[in-house]
Amino acid sequence: MMTLLFPGQGSQQPGMGRFLYDNFKIARETFEEASHALSFDLKKLCFDGAESDLALTENTQPALLLVSTATQRVLRAEFHLKISAAAGHSIGEYAALVAAQVLDFEAAMRAVRIRGQAMQSAVPVGQGGMIATLGLDPEQSQFLCDYVVKTSALGPLSPANFNCPGQIVLSGSMKAIEWLKSNFKPEIFAEPPRRAKLIPLNVSAPFHCEMMSPAEDRMRAVLMEIPFKSPQFRIVQNYTAQFENSPDQLRENLIRQVSAPVRWTESMELLKKENLTKCIECGTGKVVTGLLKKIDSDAFKVFNTNSLEDLKLIEEFLKASSH
Repeated sequence: MMTLLFPGQGSQQPGMGRFLYDNFKIARETFEEASHALSFDLKKLCFDGAESDLALTENTQPALLLVSTATQRVLRAEFHLKISAAAGHSIGEYAALVAAQVLDFEAAMRAVRIRGQAMQSAVPVGQGGMIATLGLDPEQSQFLCDYVVKTSALGPLSPANFNCPGQIVLSGSMKAIEWLKSNFKPEIFAEPPRRAKLIPLNVSAPFHCEMMSPAEDRMRAVLMEIPFKSPQFRIVQNYTAQFENSPDQLRENLIRQVSAPVRWTESMELLKKENLTKCIECGTGKVVTGLLKKIDSDAFKVFNTNSLEDLKLIEEFLKASSH
């Protein structure tokens, strides 16, 4: 039994999914289904699109859902994969829900296209941003946001992604972020962190913070129109960092995660507690693998899906496990 983990924005890259398309009929069918759902050629976007085109949020989100879905379909068709649980990082949660048959794939593709557009248009370009903090714990990251807003009278600013111990992303007003970059001193903390670092992120909007509430309202209208079913296996959601199985609760949490933080560290700790630690990163890149190394490299065994060689390793592991 394997746990499927689906990556979020930032893992996209030109050429994503091409080896699946070239080698597996079910992947080609998935690309056709997705292109039909959105009435444009997603194959061209994923294989030949410029990095700048793929980085547009309204393109990134459908591309990630498509490649993640093609990946899990290939794994299931080729290896008769048994799945015990799934989780997705931000937009990756849609792929987890498609895999668990909570959401219809074409409906999900249309929803994430709207989600990307709504998140992009919620805040005028340049007014919001995100900055990664390294070396802070969750309490320190919250304290830092409160300190910036109070001292600078600029805001909002809040923790947006609890990615792994020591890596927490803040999101909010670009003016607040600029102020933070100019005025950050470890001495503001009662117990200064040993090594704290700030890394501004090259993103087009301030995701997972209150500035996204117009996008959340838009997604509420969209997702209320889409049927949600009971999941075929356990799903951990970003909003609660808990297992959810009620269709109504799955929908509500998916709506709320647009402007709420991604509680990834807690979600992965829950999987560890339940011994759901044999994982496959279903999609392009190795971002999730990198986070799990920092969360608990001993507990988690993670396979990637970026090449035929990667799939071969999964096949060999599944064969060995079944004896």
